[in-house]
This record gives sequence, C-alpha cells and structure tokens, in this order.
Amino acid sequence: MKYLLFILIVLAGCSSDKPDGRTEAEVLYREAEELVSSERYILATEKLNTIKTQHPYSFYATPAELMQADILYLQENFVEAAASYILFRDFHPRHEKISYVVFKIAESYFKQVPDTIDRDLEPAIEAIKYFQEVIAKYPESSYKADAEKEIIECNNMLRQKDQYIADFYFKTEVFGPARYWYLDILSNHAEEKIRYHSMERIVSASYELKEYSACINYSEKFYELVDKKTKKVIQSVKEKCLKNDTGESSTDTAEES
Repeated sequence: MKYLLFILIVLAGCSSDKPDGRTEAEVLYREAEELVSSERYILATEKLNTIKTQHPYSFYATPAELMQADILYLQENFVEAAASYILFRDFHPRHEKISYVVFKIAESYFKQVPDTIDRDLEPAIEAIKYFQEVIAKYPESSYKADAEKEIIECNNMLRQKDQYIADFYFKTEVFGPARYWYLDILSNHAEEKIRYHSMERIVSASYELKEYSACINYSEKFYELVDKKTKKVIQSVKEKCLKNDTGESSTDTAEES
C-alpha cells in the first residue's frame, strides 16, 4: 500500500511539472520554451518538431518555426540559423516579429565573419545587406543602433581586405590588378586615409605600367582631392610621366572612380 501511494505521489509530481495549456500544441510549445531556457536544445527541438508534424495548422506552428531558428542560433549553427530565419521571413513577411527576424539573419552572417582579413569575407557582405534592411525598413526598431554599429565593423574589415589585396599586387609589381583594386576602393570606401593612399598608388601604378597619359590624367584628377603630403608624391610622379609622355605611350584615359 505504501509503495502504491509512493507511485501516485511521483506521478502527481511529474504531471504538475507539465506546463499549462489549452491545447496539446500549446503544452508542447511551453515545454520547448522551458527546455530552451535550460539549454536542452535537442529535447526542445523534438517538441517543436512534434508541433510541426502533428499540429501544423495550430496557432503555435509559426512560433515553433521561429524558435527552431533561435535554437540553431543559440547552438552557434550560424549557417543553418541564417537559412532558417530567411525561410521564416519568406513565409511570414508580415509577422509581428519580422524586424527581429531580419536582424537575426544579419547577426547570423555577422557571426560567420572571420577574425582575420586574409579569409573569405563574404559573410560580412551578406551581414551588411541585412543590417541595411533593418535600418531602411524598420528605423524605429530597437535593433537599428546595433545594426549601424556592426555595419561599421564589417565595412572596416572589407576596407582592410581591399587594401591588403591592392597593396599585395603593388608590392609584387603586378601593377595592372593593383590599379584596378585601388580604383575599386575609391568606388566603395569613403575614409580619407585609404582614399589618399589609393589615389597615390593609382598614379604610381600608371607610371610603372608606362601609361604616361593615364598617369598625367589621374594626377590632375586627384591633385586637389588629397592632403599636402600626398600632393607632393603625386606631383613628383606626374613630372616623371610628363618627361616620358610622347603622346604615343598610351591612349588610356583616367577611369571613373
């Protein structure tokens, strides 16, 4: 009799741990929430999958999808998390938490950005795209400030990577690609220091390529745009180009920057 009473008490205790809910889907969802809060992500995912398969038309089916994406993010599976958030956005574009979803897409890419610039920075480009979407579409959201801050961080890494590549080509005397990369920097980056450096190198690369007309054109184009120190270098290279230019060395003209 005592053993039976013990079993009943245990069963009662177990049942009391189950979250309240008007439907089975709600109970499963509440259970998943509790499991996530205790970092039991696999069990939580199982509960959410049950909602998806057994209660696909319930109110909790959509929140379950979003929680599954959150779980992937919390597990640091950022590639899968980004894909899951994007899928959610595509299927629920008017959801009340859509600004959060877009921000988490951006964050998922941001978390994939490597620590060093010598690796692939494509995730930074994707992160910027979605952070900009947050700012443009949801300017009143609480995520705007973080989005702006992380865009700056991503752009800094991209700027450093572009300069690293351009400088590598220049230092190894591969002047054609070097000039191309410096011109690209002028098109994509606003920081004065790197722009001055790029303008100087574009002029110098043109001289090294023996494209003296282009060298002169670039010199004249950039001279009033740079600081005093850079002006001296550009003027010096321009003078060397003028001495060598016969009007036949190149038909190139300065490209738009």
